Amino acid sequence: MPRFSVIVPVYKVQAYLHECLESVLEQSYLDLELIAVDDCSPDACGAVIDEFAARDARVLAVHLPENVGLGRARNAGLERATGDYLIFLDSDDSLTPNALRAIADRLKETGEPDVLVYDYARTYWSGEVVRNQASAQLAEEGPAPFRLDERPGLLRLLMVAWNKAYRREFVEHAGLAFPPGYYEDTPWTYPALLSAGTIATLDRVCVHYRQRRHGSILGTSSRQHLDVFEQYDRVFAHVDAHPELDRWRPVLFRRMVDHFATVFVKRGRLPRAARAEFLRKAREYYRRYRVPGAPAGPRARLRHALVGLGTHRTYRLLSFLSRVRKRTVRLTGGLLRAVRGAALRFHYRVQLRLPLRADRAVFSSYRGRGHGCSPGALESAFRGFAPHIRTTWVADLEHHHTIPAATGRLRPGTAGYWTALARSKYLVNNVDFDRRLVKRPGQIIIQTQHGTPLKRMGLDLQDRPAAARGTDFTELLRSADKWDYCLSANRHSTLVWERAFPSSYTTLEYGLPRNDVFQQATSADVDRLRESLGIPPGAIAVLYAPTYRDYRRTQRHALDLERVLRRLGPRFVLLTRAHHTYGAPLDDRTGGRIVDVSGHPSVESLCLASDALVTDYSSLMFDYAVLDRPIVVLADDWEAYEAARGTYFDVRAFPPGAVARSEDELIDIFATGHWRGSHSAQLRAAFRERFCPYDDGRAAERVVRHVVLGETASVPPFVPFAERRPVPSAAAVLLRVQDSALPAGTSAAQPLGSVPGPGAAVPLTETH
Repeated sequence: MPRFSVIVPVYKVQAYLHECLESVLEQSYLDLELIAVDDCSPDACGAVIDEFAARDARVLAVHLPENVGLGRARNAGLERATGDYLIFLDSDDSLTPNALRAIADRLKETGEPDVLVYDYARTYWSGEVVRNQASAQLAEEGPAPFRLDERPGLLRLLMVAWNKAYRREFVEHAGLAFPPGYYEDTPWTYPALLSAGTIATLDRVCVHYRQRRHGSILGTSSRQHLDVFEQYDRVFAHVDAHPELDRWRPVLFRRMVDHFATVFVKRGRLPRAARAEFLRKAREYYRRYRVPGAPAGPRARLRHALVGLGTHRTYRLLSFLSRVRKRTVRLTGGLLRAVRGAALRFHYRVQLRLPLRADRAVFSSYRGRGHGCSPGALESAFRGFAPHIRTTWVADLEHHHTIPAATGRLRPGTAGYWTALARSKYLVNNVDFDRRLVKRPGQIIIQTQHGTPLKRMGLDLQDRPAAARGTDFTELLRSADKWDYCLSANRHSTLVWERAFPSSYTTLEYGLPRNDVFQQATSADVDRLRESLGIPPGAIAVLYAPTYRDYRRTQRHALDLERVLRRLGPRFVLLTRAHHTYGAPLDDRTGGRIVDVSGHPSVESLCLASDALVTDYSSLMFDYAVLDRPIVVLADDWEAYEAARGTYFDVRAFPPGAVARSEDELIDIFATGHWRGSHSAQLRAAFRERFCPYDDGRAAERVVRHVVLGETASVPPFVPFAERRPVPSAAAVLLRVQDSALPAGTSAAQPLGSVPGPGAAVPLTETH
């Protein structure tokens, strides 16, 4: 029998579930069972629970056949609990370190009370942590345990189930259970505190109560908030069944009225059409449960008057006057801006009042750069699968030559640009459009992202000042709030995006459209690209693509490229793609064996042209893995990079191939053939399975069929790995040609250390 049964009901919290469950399992107090109840969650929560259960015997995974709501999901956990004490934890919250140890010690110290009440702190997306303002009620001075009569101030705390530990025998004896509904905590918590024979407090923050920007029940506008009335019927029914609790009626009445007022005035909870009905019902309950001699305090009298009189018209009048004032201020500000000469903004406002063009789509990539990345692949898919949509690409003038002839061209900031943003139904980007963009009803914004994240992104940079560099996180979230869809290549990306950019968009876990070309290209395409880059026939082309260093004032190559090439021999060619902030082009003194491709418009083409990739912490490794070609990770400054930028996992522990920790190790990996050996192939296969499950060449088609054509139920199925045929590298094709020309049982493959003569073909072994 464990000391604690920690019950976690789970529904649509995949971005936060790992943190929640790990906060329990990583406690210094180990005597627990964790009962995770999957309330038929439609996302990956069920799979996450099963993963935890598979690796830790203390986890019991419970999968409900249908969605029953938070209260009944908790009941399902209660039925399976065997611990001495019950602890409830919502699946987007977390226990603080050593919380269970502190709770266990306090329970022992206070003689095993029926209920132990501990504290919590609200945690915000900004990183701010605010402790419960009523924490003074949890002071540990005085005798303990005690009854509620001795400390009635505990009823001023938030009436929730998750800030208390309950003795399981007490819960069973009292017959406590959670009802269905939005406010299921109310008829559980009041009876628990009123019925407890012994209570104790712990003056310590044990729970971090996450304040989600979107998705929480209390932050959702719905008629279901009227459920609060039925829950107080249950509270008073409990008092009716236990006459000894009659003395608590005045207190419960005041708490009920305060609760009604909070629900009513809390912005966004009640739909406008339900507000009058809510006040009428509140007035009815006020009269039904009013207790003579239970006056409200001075600060609460106005709220009680609002509930008791049901003054909806007065409230509407005050709200109307407030809105008029705010609109007047906004209009005045708009006129002042117009007077200052914002002609383009005026033009944009005019366009916003004209009808949307359902047959128009606007695309952009990397703030005005050329046609490419996932927006480029989607633009092509729009023309292929939805030809009735006219597409336009936004780019600076110097990049217009990259835009297909069939696609319209616009420059950022022009009148045509603002017209397109105002009137096009579809807006597609891999960053964000102008922050002044107004999301119109009917417009659909697709955020493609630009890779699978290894380094921290979005809100996860709040504690990384070197990387954040003054990022306006509030503005970042305003932009995310405009997204309708966010594309994801894998579950890892989905969890990161939903946590780093929390909003109400829909995640499409379809793969990255920019990687479709790796399945669609042919060997002839590879040969053409290599010829255009000047790669000699038979050479091994290695693409070297380092990422940006936040901790460096100036960017420089980590490698002595000339030394590397001298050591590797004449058969190797390096395609070097520096980050766009690296500055001046390379001074190549190797006779053309170093090809600076930093200005090449398409990194996908460079991947196709190369035979292997050398990178450090660039997200390009995830894309390159789709090709199933060798990858070598150069992690020579991991500690500094991790300290400055932060990463989501240690790529050295789960790499896509061989890992070098210095330039000499990198040279040795190529000289010995480890870069293309069987162990590297095994690492790459595991990496592909985790990060490339959906990149089968049809990601862009799926997005267009889902978003534009509405074929949500019939998007193309994902092709299994065994059936995928990414275009092979040029060296791999050459090897197969050589093998086919040799007698049976022989092979053209030779050790990498044996240097062929000038002009000789270079073999390359790849494991697929």
